[in-house]
Amino acid sequence: MSAGVTRYEKQGAVAHITFDRPAAYNALTWDMWRGLGEACAAIAADRDVRVVTLRGAGGKAFVSGTDIAGFRDFTGGEQGVAYEAEMDGYVGAVEALPQPVIAIVDGWAVGGGLALAFASDFRVAAAGARFGSPLARTIGNCLSARGYGRLVQHAGVAMAKRLLLGAEIVDAAELHALGLVNAVVAPEKVDATVAALVERLLAHAPLTMAVSKEAIRRAAAAAQPDIADLIARVYGSADFAEGVRAFLAKDAPQWRGA
Repeated sequence: MSAGVTRYEKQGAVAHITFDRPAAYNALTWDMWRGLGEACAAIAADRDVRVVTLRGAGGKAFVSGTDIAGFRDFTGGEQGVAYEAEMDGYVGAVEALPQPVIAIVDGWAVGGGLALAFASDFRVAAAGARFGSPLARTIGNCLSARGYGRLVQHAGVAMAKRLLLGAEIVDAAELHALGLVNAVVAPEKVDATVAALVERLLAHAPLTMAVSKEAIRRAAAAAQPDIADLIARVYGSADFAEGVRAFLAKDAPQWRGA
């Protein structure tokens, strides 16, 4: 299976980031996450970029999470704390970009894909796109403090519990009805819908958008708690090791709560 790549290209004032690993539904490897961080650093420093888009290749997924094979070598909770901090840095880099970011969601946006969609400022989805964070029934891990905060900020407590405790996969149409997705259109209309949104954003004052976006980000992150002890508890558990084993073996995990 292809190792995949995170591609960055610039067309005029618009930067495009593409997660290109369609054979694995764009599950991000560690290198792909790092490629995202590098792309964000380049975009943040480029005053000519006015709008950013994120998209998955292949038409079947935006991002389906992190490649689970990377967790096989985890032996303790501190590795989980370090992993969540690193991943939060990449998702946070998207959230902190001074330019407006549009997530173009076609197919699955789960796990890290859900985080990246909510770290973006706008979400345009193809009809049938689905969103979720089914950690409780896949590998039994958890989010970072900012990951939980971002989910509650965007989705609200009730929906966050449906996604995390209920491990529900929610259709884009329902999220659109709740105001969490900006547009849901037929797949063949996605590009035109995004182009119209890009054109509108390009006409707006860049500094006003950048300052407003950063002020909102700071307000949302102001009460972020320290949950390193909780993350270590999960990633250091036998349940997490069992979840990774079962996922890779395509078995049903046998949870013990320890």
